[in-house]
Formats: sequence, C-alpha cells, structure tokens
Amino acid sequence: MPSQTVAILSPGDMGHAVGRALKQSGHDVVTCLAGRSQRTRMLAEKGGLRELSSLEAVAEAADIVLSILPPESAAAAAAAIAEAIRRAGARPVFVDCNAIAPETMRGIAALLADAGAPVLDAGIIGRAPGHGVPTRFYVAGSDTTPMEALARDDLLVKPLGPEIGRASAMKMCYASLTKGTFTLHTAVLIAARALGLEGELRDELLFSQQDVYARMQAMVPRLPADSGRWIGEMREIQKTYQAAGVTPAFHEGAAWIFSLLARTPFASETRETMDTGRTLEQSVEVYAATLQAANDR
Repeated sequence: MPSQTVAILSPGDMGHAVGRALKQSGHDVVTCLAGRSQRTRMLAEKGGLRELSSLEAVAEAADIVLSILPPESAAAAAAAIAEAIRRAGARPVFVDCNAIAPETMRGIAALLADAGAPVLDAGIIGRAPGHGVPTRFYVAGSDTTPMEALARDDLLVKPLGPEIGRASAMKMCYASLTKGTFTLHTAVLIAARALGLEGELRDELLFSQQDVYARMQAMVPRLPADSGRWIGEMREIQKTYQAAGVTPAFHEGAAWIFSLLARTPFASETRETMDTGRTLEQSVEVYAATLQAANDR
C-alpha cells in the first residue's frame, strides 16, 4: 500500500487512535492544533501526529483529510477546511467521519464540492483501533478507493455505494441503538431510585435479566465523561428519524438524559481520569441527586 499524507481533524479520543494506526501503516499523519486544548495536544503526541501550523498547510500537505469531531463541530470544521482548500489551491479528499444526520452530511458535501475537493461520507462504528475488535468505517461516495486504501486489520473500510448520506445514516441507526439503550438503562435506574424501588429492581434484574444488569454496571457509571459530546449526536439522530418518518421522541429523551449527566460532578472526568472503581449504585445516587436539585430550583 503506498504511503499517503493523512490529516486528522481533530485528534481526540477516536481521532488520535485512528492517526496512530495509520502511522503504524507507514502513512504520514498530520494535524493542526491551533486553538486546541492541552488534552488534544497530549493525544496528538500520543498518536504520533505531526503538527502543521495552519489549516492551509494541512490542505497543501494532505492527500486525504479525515474529520473526526463532535457532531456539533462538524459543519464549522468543514467550512474552515473548505476555505483553507480554496486558499491553498489544493484538492485533498475530504472524508466526514462524524456522527451526523444524512441531511447534515449533504450540506457539508456541498461546502467541500464548492471548494473543489472530492468528498466522502463516512460513519465510524466500534471502539478506536487498538481495543481488540476492529473499528469499522462505513463509507459512501462516488469513489471510495482513497478510504479503502487506508484499511488494515484493526481498521475495516466497508463501502456502501455512491450516495452521500448512506454512511451517516448507518452510523445514526447504530448509535440510536447503543447510546439510546445506555440512556434508557440510566432512566430506568433513576426512576426506580426516585420511587423507592432501587434495591427491589436490582434483585429482580439479577434474577431475570443478568446480562442487562451487567451491561448497566459496565456502562452507566461511565456515561458522564462522554455525555456533553453525545447530546449533539442525539440531536442528529432525531433529525435522521424525523426524515425517515419515525418518531424522534426516543432520542429527545436520550438527549435529556445526557444533558442531566453533563450537569453531574462526574462530567468533568475524561477517559484518562475517570474513576473506574465507582459503582453503579454510587453513580445513580449522584444522578438522582442532580435531578432532584434541578427540580427543586
């Protein structure tokens, strides 16, 4: 596989790990860290990404640009790189890998097409590379070979045809299940505590739904660290469902739960600083107290 210059915008939890995997494959992986946080800089260094001074420098250097950001930042990032591409007179392939609705993706594709850049639509499913199960990049567009060239054992690329929006729709459907389930579990536990049935429900789940309770224990205490950036993802899922003629109300509720968790003291944690010893019961106690405080205002 020939080496390429791959730009990662931005090297967060997923982006830096993708960059590290591509660097291990022999690619030159670059980024621009202007205005980024100290944590993002730390992750970029951890991933071995080469820093360039500006988005124009990124546009000039890159063969392919992977946008991996919180969904609420996707459109602004696309507009910024489109302007940088115009100023640089370059034509890197732009791949939007964000958790966004097909409608949002089509708007971003139009921005980049106006700047003269080839555009691909991608949706990332699974954990970041390096955690055992391969990360899956679903990708759609008229020519998906630039993304297919990046595939490796822990980073699978799955083409979905030429229609922009199909890969984003795939991500939206999958995330609506996984993150929607996490928030449903959280809502059930908070409601049971408020109704004085926390212990009784736990005993019943341990008797009849052991697998469900084990998933609650594994995920519910971890959610606050990601809750702030998952609110926007739920909004994009709502848009996707609305366009499909399906009720968006499920994920309006999911966004509500993530907004609640974002107000807890645990929301200041990162994946590096998270208290992994915190129990499900301790977590739900704080979630319920945060809700009660909000209701008392």
